[in-house]
Amino acid sequence: METDVKIVLKENERIDDLQRNGYQIIQDTERFCFGMDAVLLSGFTKVKAGSRVLDMGTGTGIIPILLEAKTEAAHLTGLEIQEESADMARRSVALNKLQDKITIVTGDIKEAVDIFDAASFDVITCNPPYMIDEHGLTNSVKPKAIARHEILCTLEDVISQAAKLLKPGGNFFMVHRPFRLAEIMVLLHNYKLEPKRMQLVYPFVDKEPNMVLIEANRGGKPRMKVEKPLIIYREAGVYMPEIYDIYGY
Repeated sequence: METDVKIVLKENERIDDLQRNGYQIIQDTERFCFGMDAVLLSGFTKVKAGSRVLDMGTGTGIIPILLEAKTEAAHLTGLEIQEESADMARRSVALNKLQDKITIVTGDIKEAVDIFDAASFDVITCNPPYMIDEHGLTNSVKPKAIARHEILCTLEDVISQAAKLLKPGGNFFMVHRPFRLAEIMVLLHNYKLEPKRMQLVYPFVDKEPNMVLIEANRGGKPRMKVEKPLIIYREAGVYMPEIYDIYGY
């Protein structure tokens, strides 16, 4: 029998409305709050009914919670190395009474295949750190630096572990930066995750893309669909209609 769980907020924490199913999420303004990239990834990800889903580097659990709202997944798991973030994710899961649908595991992406059974997930998602050491300034606040820079795991760690954890025919979904696209494609190919779908994300129609969404299939045959560009803003402060749809407004 489901009972109400008392959710205690810690210093600097707040509860944000996700505009989906009445769900809410706990975030710490001093650590790392989820961004549009996570929301876009949840909109790009396709999950068949009954699927088992893993989100690697889940942070405060935003992607599993959004995917639970949008899909008919059988179960979703979030893997997060930072215990403080994992704790927030667990409390958000409890806040939304989703303990039977979402499990948050504290652990290292590099050791994911030792934490979970090989070939045990239908879908894996990841919003990984984008920057390597020479790209950008490392944030002085360690939780934010870990989220943004490859301090605790690399892109190859993410892709190699996903390849081992996906069932044959399973799908991997990731959001990243276009400046690393060549590296992404090489690594996916090397680990037999065949790129199947790609979408570039542009802040404005006349600007360069600043995000790329990618779907890859374990053991798939070569053939990739490049979807039409996703434009974020019609004008400053006004989203394009597709973005409102993804956010659920």
